[in-house]
Amino acid sequence: MACRRRPVPHTPVWYMRQAGRSLPEYLRVRENVPMLTACATPDLIVEITMQPVRRYGVDAAIYFSDIVVPLKAIGVDLDIKPGVGPVVATPIRDAEGLKALRPLEPDDVPYVTESVRALVGELGATPLIGFAGAPFTLGSYLIEGGPSKNHDRTKALMYGDPGLWHAFMERLTDIVLAHLRVQIDAGVSAIQLFDSWVGAVAVDDYREFILPHTRRIFEGVADVPRIHFGVGTGELLGVLGEAGADVVGVDWRVPLDEAARRVGPGKALQGNLDPAILLAPWEVVERRARQILRQGQAAEGHIFNLGHGVLPNTDPDQLLRLTELVHSA
Repeated sequence: MACRRRPVPHTPVWYMRQAGRSLPEYLRVRENVPMLTACATPDLIVEITMQPVRRYGVDAAIYFSDIVVPLKAIGVDLDIKPGVGPVVATPIRDAEGLKALRPLEPDDVPYVTESVRALVGELGATPLIGFAGAPFTLGSYLIEGGPSKNHDRTKALMYGDPGLWHAFMERLTDIVLAHLRVQIDAGVSAIQLFDSWVGAVAVDDYREFILPHTRRIFEGVADVPRIHFGVGTGELLGVLGEAGADVVGVDWRVPLDEAARRVGPGKALQGNLDPAILLAPWEVVERRARQILRQGQAAEGHIFNLGHGVLPNTDPDQLLRLTELVHSA
């Protein structure tokens, strides 16, 4: 309801990366299990997705996966290295490399369909949010070969060979859309598109090189509420709002009332407590959370969330108290 900007009994709350990292029960089930193996094992997906719902009583479950899962599923040689992130064995930097990006078929990810259906049955009235990585962010991993601070090679390709860039983005857009459709067809209630690294580009470049592809994704999943999130996107909030999502996620750098002004009418907002604040004493967390709830009243709809994912050393009790505070406020 909040995604559609309709009245709700309380501000809903869920957290990016609520499943895993800081939860001892997650660390137990993931012991000696590589990340991409866990993301392809239905029993583990269901258990890990359910853990924060049981512990915190959040208003939505977030499907446990990783943005590189569809790339792995179509045969890209990559792995998620602990402490590093996704690492690609053979980066894609030319037209020949694009041949590695074949279309994604539902049979490539049978574990997604199986686990989403199982989760929908177990969750009952609690919504399940599916997600995918956006083409720019996935493309950056593929071009750079792994995480990058400045995305230099990615932007050099974007600026230097626009034809190849758009062909690259179109191929990734097809893969992302197919991955989201599998989740929606299996029963997720909403989807979130993560363009984690898109804050590296300027507004005009976003419009030229990224917006058409993001818009096509959101047009293809219009049958469910759509959330759009990126990090460091304060200067892009207005154009992010144009991409077609129902909800724009805001990181912690821009207050929600200012974000509402930048995004403009017709959108709900999600956010935006700095994840690091959860490492401070509870009095600080409570004060900042209440401030965000006040600022969120400027938006036509507000979903309380963090401004990025839960940090690994977060005390789960802080998140429990925070969830209860939002619900009671």
